[in-house]
Amino acid sequence: MQVDLYSRISYNGSFFESAYSSGSSPMATIRVSRIVKTEAQEALFDYLHFTRNMGFTDAEHISKNSPTFVQSLLSEIDTDKDVGRSLTRFFRYHPINEFEPFLESLGLCPSELRLLLPKHLMYLSDDPSMLENYHVLCDYGIPRIKIGNMYKKAKEIFGYDSGVMYSKLKGYENLGLKRHTVIKLVSSCPLLLIGSVDSDFVEVLRKLKGLGIENDWIGGYVTSYTTYSWKRMIDTIEFLEKLKYNEEQMCSLFKTNPQLLLEGSGKRIFALFGRLLKLGLKMDDVCIMFKQNSKIFSWKCSKNILQAVDFLLEIGMPIKDIAEIVTEHMEFIGLSTLKGPRTVYKELKVGRSGLCQLMKEDPLRVLRLATKLELKRSEHVPCPNPSSHLEKASFLVNLGYVENSDEMTKALKKFRGRGDQLQERFDCLVQAGLDCNVVAEIIKRAPMVLNQSKDHIEKKIDRLQNSIGYPLESLIAFPSYLCYNMERIDLRFSMYVWLRDRGAAKPMLKLSTLLSCSDSRFEKYFVDIHPDGPVIQEAAIHSGSHKRFLSTVNDCKAGQFGNEYLTHGIRNNLNNTLWTVALVYGFFKQVKLSVSDRIFKLILIARRSRHYAGTRYSKRGVNEKGRVAKNRL
Repeated sequence: MQVDLYSRISYNGSFFESAYSSGSSPMATIRVSRIVKTEAQEALFDYLHFTRNMGFTDAEHISKNSPTFVQSLLSEIDTDKDVGRSLTRFFRYHPINEFEPFLESLGLCPSELRLLLPKHLMYLSDDPSMLENYHVLCDYGIPRIKIGNMYKKAKEIFGYDSGVMYSKLKGYENLGLKRHTVIKLVSSCPLLLIGSVDSDFVEVLRKLKGLGIENDWIGGYVTSYTTYSWKRMIDTIEFLEKLKYNEEQMCSLFKTNPQLLLEGSGKRIFALFGRLLKLGLKMDDVCIMFKQNSKIFSWKCSKNILQAVDFLLEIGMPIKDIAEIVTEHMEFIGLSTLKGPRTVYKELKVGRSGLCQLMKEDPLRVLRLATKLELKRSEHVPCPNPSSHLEKASFLVNLGYVENSDEMTKALKKFRGRGDQLQERFDCLVQAGLDCNVVAEIIKRAPMVLNQSKDHIEKKIDRLQNSIGYPLESLIAFPSYLCYNMERIDLRFSMYVWLRDRGAAKPMLKLSTLLSCSDSRFEKYFVDIHPDGPVIQEAAIHSGSHKRFLSTVNDCKAGQFGNEYLTHGIRNNLNNTLWTVALVYGFFKQVKLSVSDRIFKLILIARRSRHYAGTRYSKRGVNEKGRVAKNRL
């Protein structure tokens, strides 16, 4: 029985409930092209912006970031017809629950929406407090895609009265935290915004500052995937103080292994310490062991140690023997991941008691046999140049990245080149006239800018200032400009300047408008709008047209051109592949070229020769005169 979705939507206003409560998902039953999806997004934008009077930015973000909702809309219309008109008619008689695409656009999964949708509300304007607090978070700089996590974990903060949300954000800035740190903290731990400033969090900052760790250090490691207990972090720091760790040792420990404090809020220290005490080790011995080898606290080492203890318990080792093995071989156990006992039984062809006996006789040998990696990767993979890595890391620290943070680790992977090369490219932008701090912000927003060579950066800056007369500050709004290839920049800039000089294009259009759109869209809005546009475009690219044309027909492979191998002989004898191409029957290519301001067309056709058309002519090869069964006109 087919569900009447139209009627259900119109009565309860819950589109997702109607679309997904049935047995099949619209995502699995309908496949549409990107063009159709784009038209649907535009129709949704028009409805939200023009019909529902939603702000332009909000409507655009919702329409472009709610793919599941858009797919559900498309499942209700005939996509073979005019999608925009069909959806406009649909919206006219079936108003949607605006909270559904809104919450999806904030990064929430459709499966989570049923529990988060407000009851008895359909329109976002029905909840002005939520909208106001949402805009406060956006204006403060929190990415919209992360606000969904805040809504899920701390929904009550979206009910604050006017001015309350901003005052809470400023309250954390008053603790000495920079804005980017506050953004990272509240988007990952939205519970900080409930009530007054969290006293336990303030105490954590105070203790870290006493250890010599700056306030913003913590912002480099918090994530939205972990729940944090600030009280447990305080207990962890105090516990290490009882273990006679001084301030310098704890500072080094936390900076080297930030997960020790932040992942599980220090729970791993207590778990590891408690397990070793249960083995019969004395507290003083455990403290000495920890202080001698701080690597034990790392996530991987502590996990391996706990797994090794479980392994030894499972094979029946006495507690006393386990304590001795762990104490004597702590470093090896921490660096090795053991296989399961059953796997070791099978590989060594022994039973439980036999393995236990072998472990007592030579524990290190058995542990080596039981490790998952028999050969260390370091024996096969050459180590990277440490000085180069340090130079790059030093450069990133100077840019404002927090040392050893997740953000810095990701940045190290994005930047290509040595530290001195990155610095040279950075200096190139500064010498061009940009402020040092501005360049640093540009690099953080678009790291790929520094992957361009110095020469390319200089050429692109020259095109920006001299070809279209834009100020250098235009890069601040669109730093990705420096990542486009020169051919695209030259072609589009020359076309835009020609239109601008004739009043057919607005002056000072955004760089993103000129460069980021597709070729077809550029032709529609910057070429076809003028009668002479197509001719001028062809004239602008004539210098490179023949190269692109020949690269098309020369880029042939045996899998694409069945007779490509037949022309090897003549192509080699002529020593010239520029105008000698392998062709297939039926091939056709036509381009427009310009020489001395005269436009002409060059056409290449492959057809079967009238005189040498036999299927077995010259063994389908080339005769002494260079003639083949497939000719070129």
